[in-house]
Amino acid sequence: MKSLTLLRHAKSGWDDPALRDFDRPLNAKGQRAAQVVGRNLRAMDLVFDRVVASPAVRVVETLDHVGRGYGAAFTPEWDRRLYLASVASLVDVVHEQDDGVGRLLLVGHNPGLEELVLALVPPGPASPRRGDVEDKFPTASVAVMRFAVDRWADVAMGGGTLIEFVRPRDLDAALGPDD
Repeated sequence: MKSLTLLRHAKSGWDDPALRDFDRPLNAKGQRAAQVVGRNLRAMDLVFDRVVASPAVRVVETLDHVGRGYGAAFTPEWDRRLYLASVASLVDVVHEQDDGVGRLLLVGHNPGLEELVLALVPPGPASPRRGDVEDKFPTASVAVMRFAVDRWADVAMGGGTLIEFVRPRDLDAALGPDD
């Protein structure tokens, strides 16, 4: 059994139009959301054998704040392929993982993460939260999927079950969409 958790970076700022997209930091709401999500990951008893993350500033800062909420720092492997990655690139990263890794956390960006969940998890009663992912995979959201495989290379499209999908607003209404 393999467990794949996806974390989208928290809300970032657009205050400095001179910054490259890659260099955008989190805004205050994103910092708060990331810490709340970290506390929730801990409450869910989620642990990870490996963390692979985009090196974009907003992802680096998300992991820092999630770690604060979680109560332990994450030590990711930075992989530039995760920056604005397509489903194909994300699947490549998953398939390359060492089979000794049972619980993998990927931290990155949309639309790739949302599209990955929809590609890996078939619609149906086994994954009732899939519809929420179809609606939107907001910033700082977490999707946990399980696969009945022993090798990461065997993770297949439509082969997963969505176990959890948690948005920041599910944890604190103040972290919902701005009006």
